[in-house]
Amino acid sequence: MSIDLNGLSAKELDTLITQAKKRKTTLKKRKPVATVRAKLVAAAAAEGYSLAELFGAAARKSAGRPAKKAPARKGRKLGKVAPKYRNPANPKETWSGRGKQPLWMAAQVKKGKKPEDFLIKK
Repeated sequence: MSIDLNGLSAKELDTLITQAKKRKTTLKKRKPVATVRAKLVAAAAAEGYSLAELFGAAARKSAGRPAKKAPARKGRKLGKVAPKYRNPANPKETWSGRGKQPLWMAAQVKKGKKPEDFLIKK
């Protein structure tokens, strides 16, 4: 987190410091996460439940056990696209204009050329 302190007035800085001290005091009063988690697990077990039954998948993640991964979804299949740009130094190298810019084109653009210079004329 980054706050630009240079743009704040003295009054705003004092307000920010006061809020930060209050937040710090609140955080110091809290018990460690492991202690609270152990109490929750014990209370749930005493009633015959598990944290997963009570809180779902979020409880598995926070209980230190790895959660089951969701099945990977395949992206939408896009059709092939005709090349839009061609490398003048090597005509076999082309680019459709989709995805990351190829290295040959990025190098030329960095040298000052424009992407329009590489357009394939139809």
